[in-house]
Amino acid sequence: MMTTPHALVAGGLGVIGRNLVTHLAGDLGWRVTAISRRAPDFDTTARYVSVDLEDAAATRAALAEAGPFTHVFYAAYQECGGDAARQVAVNLAMLRNCVTAAHDASPGLERVLLYEGAKYYGAHLGAFPTPAQEDDPRVMPPMFYYDQEDWLTGFSKGKRWDRVVMRPDVVCGFAVGNPMNLAMVIAVYAAICRELGLPLRFPGSAGCYGRLAQVTDAAQLAAGSAWAATEAAGDTAYNLTNGDVFRWNRLWKAIARHFDMDPAEPMPIPLAEMMADKAPVWERIRERHGLVDVPFDKIAAWGFGDFIFNCDWDVVSSTTRIRQAGFAPVVDSEAMFLRLFDEFKERKVIP
Repeated sequence: MMTTPHALVAGGLGVIGRNLVTHLAGDLGWRVTAISRRAPDFDTTARYVSVDLEDAAATRAALAEAGPFTHVFYAAYQECGGDAARQVAVNLAMLRNCVTAAHDASPGLERVLLYEGAKYYGAHLGAFPTPAQEDDPRVMPPMFYYDQEDWLTGFSKGKRWDRVVMRPDVVCGFAVGNPMNLAMVIAVYAAICRELGLPLRFPGSAGCYGRLAQVTDAAQLAAGSAWAATEAAGDTAYNLTNGDVFRWNRLWKAIARHFDMDPAEPMPIPLAEMMADKAPVWERIRERHGLVDVPFDKIAAWGFGDFIFNCDWDVVSSTTRIRQAGFAPVVDSEAMFLRLFDEFKERKVIP
């Protein structure tokens, strides 16, 4: 029987996976194998394996060699260009290939953690009942979360291991070359506005500016994931956010002050459209300040920012279940954003 847990982290360089790897391997001393298409750009004791999770045979061979594992943390994801049907097919196949191979390679497997998000409750469709609770009814599919969760629930039946579902929302943390990170969207947008002599105008709708919003610090999620892997009740879903809520009309002014910029009233600015020609501006910023060389199309997900900044409805998840179960830390979201901006500067990602 293994004395040190061995975690398999799928999606090991994403904003969830990178911070999870750092916490498990660095803070907790776990043995960690991470799956990623790229090699890590930081020092870590974790082993990184490059394998295409859509390829069942390659995944089986890679995990047979790397295993056995005690825990699987599944944070891999493919966007699929907005094609919902393909998004379901691809992401379900990736999960199935990964978990099946990990199961076959791991006689002592204890638990599989699957990451979802507030889209489970329909946050991407419009106003939904808030605060969202883990047992709320599903919304109209297609939604790959449902297909993945249903498959994992069925596959785990009768197995020696169980599963836990984690539902963070808008995960923010440090990750280079992973654009699905709202903190990075804001930071790069601010740098470009400053370069062009513009104020830091909220680029979304007036309705969104006053609505309640939430985010999840990647460090909070990593700690909560380790707790869920070893202490939480199995076969359960848990919402995990920072535990507070905010309104952009207050937070945005604090962000502007932090960047020493003037805030401005909201104006719907389609970032995906308006940032399409800003690569030369970013390259000028990057060269002048000696920033790390991250391609402009990988530095920020402008379409993701457009979605977040135009939610004209409250987005709030209840964290009562996870707190009552034993994981109770709370993160101040304003302090989190400012800390991340400073970290981006220190690591030479933004000026």
